[in-house]
Amino acid sequence: MPKKGENISLTSYDDLFETDESRAESQLERVQNIPVRELIPFKNHPFKVLDDEAMLRTTESIAEYGVLTPLIARPLDHGGYEIISGHRRAHAAELAGLSEVPVLVRDMDDDAATVLMVDSNLQRENILPSERAFAYKMKLEAMKHQGERSDLTSCQIGTKLRSDQMVAANSGDSARTVQRYIRLTNLVPDLLDLVDCKQISFNPAVELSYLSPEEQETFLQAMDEVQAAPSLSQAQRLKKLAQEGNFTMDAAREILNEVKKGDLERVTFRNEQLRRFFPRSYTAQQMQDTIIKLLDQWQKKKSREHER
Repeated sequence: MPKKGENISLTSYDDLFETDESRAESQLERVQNIPVRELIPFKNHPFKVLDDEAMLRTTESIAEYGVLTPLIARPLDHGGYEIISGHRRAHAAELAGLSEVPVLVRDMDDDAATVLMVDSNLQRENILPSERAFAYKMKLEAMKHQGERSDLTSCQIGTKLRSDQMVAANSGDSARTVQRYIRLTNLVPDLLDLVDCKQISFNPAVELSYLSPEEQETFLQAMDEVQAAPSLSQAQRLKKLAQEGNFTMDAAREILNEVKKGDLERVTFRNEQLRRFFPRSYTAQQMQDTIIKLLDQWQKKKSREHER
């Protein structure tokens, strides 16, 4: 028996008359206003948040109307919230001077959060090859971790799908294309930047990803000297040389110096042919711009002489 005067815990009025429906409702996800300072970017987030023209437009819109679409984030054990979807909105809100943003707080494990993060960001326009490559890689690894779950590994007729097929299912790319994008993650950063800048095409870049990091650095030096990007067939030959152990700077220069089929109708100059006319600090683009400007002046001069 309880001792006299011992505190007795009584059920509160609200708990006593709370219905099953209200208990279930309390467990539902709700949009909350979360301080921007408590939002942390997703670990190894592969999508770049740039202060470009698009970000300026987003910032202006948020400054005027606020954040119309809530972010998605998950609570962290040590405090704060990890952004799953809405990194650009969070940055724009900070630039716009907002102290809080609407956030749908959702408890998710690492793999489920990774899949959602990738899927939500792949809906954006103008995704760089490097962003797609690392996003596919992260999602593939997460889905492999989830492979024991039958709801994620089996289709409606019960046929087990490979992880790369599941990644491809929601991306618009084939499983083969997903694999080829993931190959780009093997490129050294400087080479991958050239792919993002469209100085090297996607298919040649995939072939170059089979070169070792040291061979890729050598290739970059050769490409800079020759001032030419590889075609697919040239990249395939460079890959074969590397696989045979015969990749060298001289071999790379020789292959890159070849006239490509599409260049047969073009007038080309070797880098060393032009260097004597320009300061050594000039880049290839600066030399090209100067040549075009001089040719334009020459054409105008010829036109004036013809009119006399």
